[in-house]
Amino acid sequence: MIYFIAFLLLVPQFSQAQMSRTDSLWLPFSPFIGTWSGTGEGVDGKGTYERNYQFALNKKYIQLKNKTVYPPTKENPKGYVHEDFGVISYDKVRKTFVFRQFHIEGFVNQYILESISPDGKTIVFVTEAIENIPKGWRCRETYTVNEAKEISEAFDMAEPGKEFEPYTKASFKKMK
Repeated sequence: MIYFIAFLLLVPQFSQAQMSRTDSLWLPFSPFIGTWSGTGEGVDGKGTYERNYQFALNKKYIQLKNKTVYPPTKENPKGYVHEDFGVISYDKVRKTFVFRQFHIEGFVNQYILESISPDGKTIVFVTEAIENIPKGWRCRETYTVNEAKEISEAFDMAEPGKEFEPYTKASFKKMK
């Protein structure tokens, strides 16, 4: 009888310790959840980044917001502020993740997951559609988890018929 009572007391703890189906679906992206700050450089120069990833609508989606500030330079005396927001969803029909990214400049990139490395530390998305840009252009986002609180990102672009070339690279540290 005493074993049965002990079992009943432990069952709730075991059930809470198990990961829900939704949580396990988002496991590759769990290191991203939070607020990030970083620096990067690329075609537009050197900039500072602010980014936030959070779950939305009962963990059906991951929502992200990004702001990059490029300070004034000789080439661009006014500086430049880039903003975008995005949503990562899981397409049950295609059994893959889709990342939709909306840019202040009017571009809308729809990426599909290309790969997650075997160690889970590198995630690559490649565009399957881009709005408001000439046909044939492609983009690629590569995220690498370097440490528990550090992520690097490479954004590459390819002109029609050409290979990907670096556009920006950034490194982020988790703030909270």
